[in-house]
Amino acid sequence: MDLFVLPREEWECASAAHEERARQWIEPNLQRRSRGEKHPIWDFLFDYYAVRPTHLYRWHPGLGTALADASHGPHAQWRDYIEEADGTVHVDATSFVEHRGKNLAETHALLTAMKGNRPQFDCFGLHEWAMVYRTRTPRHDLPLRLGSAGTDKVVESHTLKCTHFDAYRFFTPPAKPLNLTVLNNDDRPAHDQCACLHAGMDLFKWAFKAGPLIPGSLLLDCLELAMDIRLLDMEASPYDCRPLGYGVVPIETAEGKAEYVAKQRAFAERAEPLRHQLVTFYGRALSTVKL
Repeated sequence: MDLFVLPREEWECASAAHEERARQWIEPNLQRRSRGEKHPIWDFLFDYYAVRPTHLYRWHPGLGTALADASHGPHAQWRDYIEEADGTVHVDATSFVEHRGKNLAETHALLTAMKGNRPQFDCFGLHEWAMVYRTRTPRHDLPLRLGSAGTDKVVESHTLKCTHFDAYRFFTPPAKPLNLTVLNNDDRPAHDQCACLHAGMDLFKWAFKAGPLIPGSLLLDCLELAMDIRLLDMEASPYDCRPLGYGVVPIETAEGKAEYVAKQRAFAERAEPLRHQLVTFYGRALSTVKL
């Protein structure tokens, strides 16, 4: 594989810029943890995806880029990097694929399949409503905007059209039979589609799990997209986010539905080039080893 060699001055600047960009998301999370606090919106991605925030400080050049004069730099000490005789250091894709190849191949197949599935813009974020349907134990410590009875009525007056198994599996037992499709983990490539908010948030998970294969800039692009999507996810949910200083997208109304769909379309467009880049990096890595 041909490598683009980044001079030391450039990669040191890129690493410092990455750390500064990541800090805006990491530091508030760490401060809350130190106080034993949880934020129902912003801590979700770190907790749900089991990501250690401090790991996001690590800048990776990504597959295909080598770092000049890096034998004494941090990358030379990290797993799945290799140092050449001339002092350049780069990702060892063969090493990474040897211990993560099965997961890489499954994710690559999922991301590729999603492109061929019809985007769905009429779910209106009802997955969050289905997670509290006919239960008195909501998942988040926030009031329900319409109360329990009002929340149940919204679910019952709509058709649930969730396509994302990781959201569907948190539906309450009474809500699962109301979904248009019975979902399971094995059928994800047949149902996941590019308009889904959770599929958009998952791009951060797939970028993080690919570790050193993914350039730091792409990882943080995926993180920032996921954070923006998460805000819509919660503002359109049955929870009242106004006490936290955020708004409401009232999907139980025609105006709220229109607002949700417009934002959903914008996120889908923003996610597409990120997904394409992930597919490319995954594919290049997998091509180095015969599984």
